[in-house]
Amino acid sequence: MVHEFHIPVMGLAYTIDSPVKVARFGISSVISIIEDRLIEMMRKHYYTERNEPYEPISSKEEDYRARRITDYLNLVNRIVQEQVEKLRTAAFEKGSEIVKYFEMLPDNSNVKLLYNQFNAATRTEARAALEAKLRSLITPGAIDVNIMTKTDKNNYGADGQPIEDGSDAVAALRGYANSDLVGSSIVFSAGMNPRLYSYLEKCRQFDADANGVMQKKVIVKVSDYRSALIQGKFLAKKGIWVSEFRIESGLNCGGHAFATDGILMGPILEDFRTGKAELTAALFQLYADALGKRGAHVPGEPPPMLVTAQGGIGSHDEHQMLREYYQLSTTGWGTPFLLVPEATTVDADTLGHLARAKSDDVALSHSSPMGVRFHYLKGLSGEAERLRRFEEGKPGSPCTEKHLSFNTEFTERPICTASIQYQRLKIDQLQKAQLPENEYQAQLKLVLDKECLCTGLSNSAAALYNTTLVKNQSAITICPGPNIAFFNREASLQEMCDHIYGRGDLLSGTERPHMFINELRLYIAYLAEQLQQCTGDKMMKQLEVFRENLGKGIAYYRQLHEAGIIPDARFGQLLHESESQIEALKDVACVTTQ
Repeated sequence: MVHEFHIPVMGLAYTIDSPVKVARFGISSVISIIEDRLIEMMRKHYYTERNEPYEPISSKEEDYRARRITDYLNLVNRIVQEQVEKLRTAAFEKGSEIVKYFEMLPDNSNVKLLYNQFNAATRTEARAALEAKLRSLITPGAIDVNIMTKTDKNNYGADGQPIEDGSDAVAALRGYANSDLVGSSIVFSAGMNPRLYSYLEKCRQFDADANGVMQKKVIVKVSDYRSALIQGKFLAKKGIWVSEFRIESGLNCGGHAFATDGILMGPILEDFRTGKAELTAALFQLYADALGKRGAHVPGEPPPMLVTAQGGIGSHDEHQMLREYYQLSTTGWGTPFLLVPEATTVDADTLGHLARAKSDDVALSHSSPMGVRFHYLKGLSGEAERLRRFEEGKPGSPCTEKHLSFNTEFTERPICTASIQYQRLKIDQLQKAQLPENEYQAQLKLVLDKECLCTGLSNSAAALYNTTLVKNQSAITICPGPNIAFFNREASLQEMCDHIYGRGDLLSGTERPHMFINELRLYIAYLAEQLQQCTGDKMMKQLEVFRENLGKGIAYYRQLHEAGIIPDARFGQLLHESESQIEALKDVACVTTQ
């Protein structure tokens, strides 16, 4: 592994071609492969840019989703391989890409140390030998892909019946499996999908070769240790090894937020730190049994299992703590990279909004049609378009992509809650229900808050590359985490690497609490919101567990602080303030249950 960090998937478009931008520098990044129209648009863009023949893959063709994905991934892979070969032959001179490659590496890496030796060498023969060695050590970052497992809408044939193995997520998985990517991983996020995982069992591309090497690997994004154990066992029983568990903060993240029961990131990381060996052993036994049953080679020891984390990381000290104390293989830096045009695909207007964003500009909204809370940046054209439609008496969005069509409240075939069709039907139902005015307005707001994410999270690429994804739909939505409030300017790729590795500081002059404090504050705000909405004893009991877990998390953090693992001078005081805020919320709880 060349770098100590990776760039996670962001939205649909924001990392759609990040490997083309950063892989040649050894940086791994993740492409979302669920929106195939966006992928087709990117195929056209890159084939045209390279003056190569572009042959459209029509949505009327058989298995078009999988074929679009396969071809795009092959194209990206080919571009990266060409870039790497060009970089390997570049001159070692100031400003060249080969110099940039080595200068961005972490200072403690063996390759960086060798590079420093090369720079210090004065004898011609020694320099030539070191130069040849350095060129041979250049390794590209991984081209990984992401499927949000819940985005698995059925697709139907001409006979009106669901297409076998033709659902969105299954077809996307097939597209990746059939690609020529090697040393790559597929990231499954948002929980377990038995249908998708059962199809994965059929994909021999994820098997280890005779030397025990997996050319295509599985990463599972999880919120806690229990989720890793459940999903890991499910896959191991099918002969699929999880090569990495990628932990993400429940609330201090971009996009969809899956709040835990008040269990904070630190205690979750501690579970993995102390329980990784046990987890590995438990999964390996099931994995070996499954391989044996199908007559496959059973390795003598477990394949590597990495643990990584992402969500709200913002400083070199935090990066080091996660790497050293929690023994993470890499850390995920998402939101800050939205301000790095060399790494992500963000149009100029949206980039400006991101740079100016303050904490109040990022909302933990109800905007997602999936019914999951969703962080997004206020003030963009997606929000303006949604409000304009309502004011004109035309609420909802045209549903061209249908990837989030899951609601069957009014229709036999699922539709999207952000669609014109659903919102008209739902508003009509609310108007006929004769609800009290305050309840009607609250219910109406939940309906109208839903925003089209399929195009909204894709259109930034269309704007940046001066093309069109869907005719007459150009509104943009972006989903940074709350961490964006602390990063206030565009940065170069070199500057961001220097920031991560402690050679520079993009937050100089900015007062930013520790990532654990930022997450804790988000959880306290979430608890306060839920208490205001408490509807009975059952919910109150759940919130009491939530509150207790926050208290346990604070006690755990206090131990870390006292042990010097988090030396931040303000950390203890901020923990005390948070404790006081949680204590004050007990009065709110009493009021809401009367």
